[in-house]
Amino acid sequence: MEKTKLTLRIEQPVIESAKAYARQHNTTLSKLVSEFLNSLPVDEDAPLLPILRELTGVLPADVSLAEHHDFLAEKYGR
Repeated sequence: MEKTKLTLRIEQPVIESAKAYARQHNTTLSKLVSEFLNSLPVDEDAPLLPILRELTGVLPADVSLAEHHDFLAEKYGR
């Protein structure tokens, strides 16, 4: 299959952590991203990945992103 270049905008600390993880696991960042994207369900009826299943329902459906940010700021004092 032909490969295509993709540009992503990701915060620098996240990139550095991901690169370190890739080095520790003898792989590349491109391969990690590709494998992750390939693991996502294609349709709504596909079963969720274990990590997504774990995270589903962590926050109530009626909580906004702003409310979550406020909670984190209060919790961690930022």
